[in-house]
Amino acid sequence: MKTATLPPIRVAPEFRLELEGVLEQGESLSQFVEDAVRSTVAKRKNQAEFIRRGIAAIEATQRDGSGIPANVVIAKLEAKLAAARQAKAQRGG
Repeated sequence: MKTATLPPIRVAPEFRLELEGVLEQGESLSQFVEDAVRSTVAKRKNQAEFIRRGIAAIEATQRDGSGIPANVVIAKLEAKLAAARQAKAQRGG
């Protein structure tokens, strides 16, 4: 497959100097930009997949009726927090 070129981007001269200052030994600016673009693409794909799985889990929970109401979860967490605070107060903390 033939390669393609990413569009050039304009940056302030100060930023270019900063960027060049963080390049690793033997690394070109083009390599750095390509790595950054690849990392961002992978991150966005992972985020999209995470959201897709989350939505699917919510839908399955709603469909099955197997979820725990938020107020029940919050009440349990508040009870744990109160117990931890009481234990800390009894220790003199």
